[in-house]
Amino acid sequence: MTRIAVLISGSGTNLQAIIDATSGGRLPGVEIAVVVSNRKAAYGLQRAEQAGIPTEYRPLKPYRDEGRSRRDYDADLAALLCDEYGVEWVIQAGWMHLFGMVFLERFPNRVINLHPALPGAFPGTHAIESAWEAYQGGEIDHTGVMIHLVPDEGVDSGPVVAQTDVSIHPDDTLETLEARIHATEHRLLVQALHDRLCPTG
Repeated sequence: MTRIAVLISGSGTNLQAIIDATSGGRLPGVEIAVVVSNRKAAYGLQRAEQAGIPTEYRPLKPYRDEGRSRRDYDADLAALLCDEYGVEWVIQAGWMHLFGMVFLERFPNRVINLHPALPGAFPGTHAIESAWEAYQGGEIDHTGVMIHLVPDEGVDSGPVVAQTDVSIHPDDTLETLEARIHATEHRLLVQALHDRLCPTG
């Protein structure tokens, strides 16, 4: 059994897609060992609890208040995942925190991130809004979703595991585009995890 941690910061719709896939047999041999959020109000924590999955709320603010560094935060979280939960792979599914090498070196080439844009386009936060603005300006006619490894501290720049285009329609609003991108995320993330984590044969 491959034990994964899913890291979230918000509503957890991609987490739900993973939960549904593991419980529905589409990710055989994969177990969600823990769900971690850095935001207490993240609805994804309730999704995990409803599915009987352990949760951890790990905010950065107490470290700052105590004069401790992001490096300390990263090291402690890595130790928690490894030592208490036996995590082998880390899945960033809407996790709004960049890890340093002290964390990433505990999971070499075993951290996967979801980003709602194509490789090299719109890194960082607000990627969907940035794509929408670029479309409005006549710069692009489509955007996309990618799943990539996180080997270092680069922002949305690691080796691509999976990617797909998402068309932008003339009658789209930002909201309809967001909905189509999120639906694509759910499908692509589960497929990428299946291809990367599930045994073949």
